Amino acid sequence: MNPSLFSADGLVGLIFLLTIGITIAGGLIACNATRLVRAVAGLMICFIGVGALYYFLNSPFVAMMQVLIYIGAVAVTISFAIMLAAPEDAKDHGPIGALSGPLGFMTGLLLAVGLTMIAFKTAWTSAAKINNGSVEIIGIQLLTEYSMVFELISIVLLIAIIGALVIAREGRKS
Repeated sequence: MNPSLFSADGLVGLIFLLTIGITIAGGLIACNATRLVRAVAGLMICFIGVGALYYFLNSPFVAMMQVLIYIGAVAVTISFAIMLAAPEDAKDHGPIGALSGPLGFMTGLLLAVGLTMIAFKTAWTSAAKINNGSVEIIGIQLLTEYSMVFELISIVLLIAIIGALVIAREGRKS
C-alpha cells in the first residue's frame, strides 16, 4: 500500500524531498555564482540542507553541530575573509574545457538518469534504529571508543592554527 500524500508518511517523504531540493539548490548556487558573496550564501543554504538531512537520519545532535560549526563558524569566516580581501580585477580564465558545454551537460544527464534508475530498482528497507542519537551516547563514544581520533583532530587543528600564524607573520614582513 502506497502512503497518501496527506498521511504522516507522505508528508515526511515530501519534506525529505524538499530538504534534498534545498541542499541541491544551495550547492548549485554555490558552484554557479559569479560573485563570491552569493557563492557563500549558496554554501550556507547547502549546509542548512545537509543539517536537515542529518536530522532525518535520526541524529539531531550532529544536525545542530552541522548548523553551528559550518554555518556559524566556517561560512561566516569565509564571508569575513571575502569582505576583508582586496577586490581583484576580472580574469580571463582561458579556453573552456570539453566538459563545460553540451558534452558536460550530457554526461551529467546520463549520470542523473542512471542514478535515478538504480534508485527506483532498489528495494529500500528501513534500517533498524541503533540508538536514540543522544548527546550522552555520543559523549561516551568520543571519550572511550573514539578518543584517539578525537585527540588527533585536536592536534591537526593546532597545527593548522600554527601554520596560519606563520603564514600571517610572513605576509606582514613582505
